[in-house]
Amino acid sequence: MGTVVTFDIYDDEGIDPDTLLPFLAKAVATLHRVDKVFSTWKPDSPLSRLRRGEIALGEAPVDVTEVLENCKGAKELSGGWFDPWRLPGGVDPSGYVKGWAAQQALEDLVGSEVGGAMVNAAGDIASFGGPTSESPFRIGIVNPSSPTSLACTVELRGAIATSGAYERGEHLFNPFTDRYETAFASASVTGPDLGLADALATALVVGGEQVLSLIEGVYDYEAMVIGHEGAMKWTTEFPFAN
Repeated sequence: MGTVVTFDIYDDEGIDPDTLLPFLAKAVATLHRVDKVFSTWKPDSPLSRLRRGEIALGEAPVDVTEVLENCKGAKELSGGWFDPWRLPGGVDPSGYVKGWAAQQALEDLVGSEVGGAMVNAAGDIASFGGPTSESPFRIGIVNPSSPTSLACTVELRGAIATSGAYERGEHLFNPFTDRYETAFASASVTGPDLGLADALATALVVGGEQVLSLIEGVYDYEAMVIGHEGAMKWTTEFPFAN
């Protein structure tokens, strides 16, 4: 996946390392497995081989079929603004896989019975619980025009993904114009699943207001955008923290 993933784990009663470590090891193994399968940088990964036509989809690991099916769903929900099949170089589900992988790793921690956990994949976060049994996680969204300050704070129950060009430059591809360009400076999407939130955030930052309207109709997902001039817009139930 070409990024750093961190774990934050909390429990009111304290954490027993001996109990937690097997679950944490499983989560880390999940992330390494996903990277091995889906990396577009590793020439021998199943995804790279699929992109070159060396193997058929049925010969790839079952995760590839699952991810591409989920990408088809995200493409439909986003009105085609999230489209891994239109990217240069062949199909590239990276805009979904990073969030999906973090969500898979989070599921590996559920059985550890800790009170709360966050899996943070370069700012895209899958979570359950909170820092205490009485409080949810609170996450800051960076101001894209001033990355050392926050634009707002979110009360997180589930997942949040943020997409924008302010850190990595123009890397977001518009599938309708075949150009790298963005309609907003940043876009954040919350919801129960980080894979879908990640895909919708990618679509939103490229597709603009029409995608914001589409997300308004997606059950349990909310969105907030920051324009290139700093103006903010959001869906009705976006979970701003008080």
